[in-house]
Amino acid sequence: MIELDNRTNLELNEILLSQITDSLTDKDIELIVTTNEEIQEINLTNRNINKPTDVLSFPYEEMPMSPLGSIVISKDFVEESAKNFAHDNISEFTLLYIHGLLHLLGYDHEVDNGEMREEERRLIEKFNLPSSLIIRTQG
Repeated sequence: MIELDNRTNLELNEILLSQITDSLTDKDIELIVTTNEEIQEINLTNRNINKPTDVLSFPYEEMPMSPLGSIVISKDFVEESAKNFAHDNISEFTLLYIHGLLHLLGYDHEVDNGEMREEERRLIEKFNLPSSLIIRTQG
């Protein structure tokens, strides 16, 4: 289950997000949609990086019945990236959600050998997201 806290007016496809989540985990996810200003504060507080970012993932300590973690996504980054990559906002948001969820599951594109990017590609194809999103995962 996704516990959604959408602090913006960004439209989401909650059914698709739930299908993606259910295909990867039976744990609950907290999903927060916010602005660049708020995600910058969260980034500074938790990572000592004083700038906004597109998505942040915060895994919870593994315990029985505990949620997998929290994902925070910036509406402003979604809209900017969707425009830059010629995607719609829902597709771009879904890609960022997949990215954040994979981090919660232990994937790390900064140290792996392409496994996270390959899993992103697999999920894009499995859920019939625009194939142009694969280009977005290359960067």
